[in-house]
Amino acid sequence: MNSALHIAVLDDEVDITVLLANYLQSHGYRITQLHNGRALMELMRADPPALVLLDLGLPGEDGFSIARQLREHWRCGLVIVTGRGDSVDKVVGLEVGADDYVTKPFDLRELLARIKAVLRRLAPSDAPEQAAAASAPSRDKLRFAGWELDLAARRLTGPQGSEVALTTGEFDLLCAFAQHAGRVLSRDFLLEQTRGREAGPFDRTIDVQVGRLRKKLEADADDPQIIKSVRGAGYILVPPVTPG
Repeated sequence: MNSALHIAVLDDEVDITVLLANYLQSHGYRITQLHNGRALMELMRADPPALVLLDLGLPGEDGFSIARQLREHWRCGLVIVTGRGDSVDKVVGLEVGADDYVTKPFDLRELLARIKAVLRRLAPSDAPEQAAAASAPSRDKLRFAGWELDLAARRLTGPQGSEVALTTGEFDLLCAFAQHAGRVLSRDFLLEQTRGREAGPFDRTIDVQVGRLRKKLEADADDPQIIKSVRGAGYILVPPVTPG
């Protein structure tokens, strides 16, 4: 059961919050409907949710500013759900700390799957039974395009069943891609995920490591289909990733 997990839905359109509340409540979540940023900040202080669904297009308010406030002061999942589908907005949304970015109109089942994925990543290893159940199947193995990434054993297995050797940096980079599949990831984000505070502001090792990964993953490294470049934004792991 997910009944203990609290989700806040912030959107100025009442019809949208009612739709999402009814659907998510039917899947066992506790929902609070909100229609402005001030109400969300009050909720965060009084009854902080595990995850926030945030619309960027709030009249008279800056949705990106709200996202920054959440990231500065609280640890919670953040999924932007908005009609603003411009690629620049998506990149900015992810860079200010959103865990995922969903554009309207959306499929409720897909949105639920994305919510569960974010909550799985946030769940501590000693979480109660309901959080453990929400995280099933195991997060130790991730599969994509015939490949299997074993996070616990730090092993990559190819479609033919053979193990492919990766350096520590390559493995950490592939983990970052697999855990954020379908999202455009900036070089700064990838550096933070793989090297943390050691990364320099002009460090271009990400480009080198992506090139090495492509040679190991792609049928044609010059025409990549798994890890694609997004001009001026970064990189994206294209195939869907499923738990092993």
